[in-house]
Amino acid sequence: MPRVWLRCALLALGLALGAAAPPVGNGPGPGIGISTHLPVPRFVSLRADQVNFRAGPGFRYPVKWVYQRAGLPVEVIGEFDVWRHVVAPDGGIGWVHEATIRAVRTFYVTATQAVLRASPDAGASPVAYLDAGVTGVLLNCPGASDFCRAEADHVVGYLARADFWGVFPGESVK
Repeated sequence: MPRVWLRCALLALGLALGAAAPPVGNGPGPGIGISTHLPVPRFVSLRADQVNFRAGPGFRYPVKWVYQRAGLPVEVIGEFDVWRHVVAPDGGIGWVHEATIRAVRTFYVTATQAVLRASPDAGASPVAYLDAGVTGVLLNCPGASDFCRAEADHVVGYLARADFWGVFPGESVK
């Protein structure tokens, strides 16, 4: 009987922590995940081609959304045991199992059309044009730069931070 009460208390604590998570877009930290001891919020990406976003941290909770896009960046806003409370680029919120995400940093183009450039300068030559919804890998982002080095479909260049979702303002990604 006490184990059931303890499990319910821990679940309630996890839900309370998830609900009290910092608002989306505040930058990494200052929170620390209770399970991983990593910054919350933080960005990760979906590992699988099909990931269930659940209403709560457990397999017993109903599936709210199913995202079918490996590599999609998501923002971790809370943790409970092996579950991560995440936000997708379209605003979908749910709980995912830790096995369905990975620490690889990716991006999601939010601009109507973003330009991947040859150097980190707004006047640099284009190497590719990326339509809204395109995803790729973030290679690095100097914290003070308006551009991040990125790769999309085996093409490497520099993408303006204002044109994608997947990095916090001023955040450095290595």
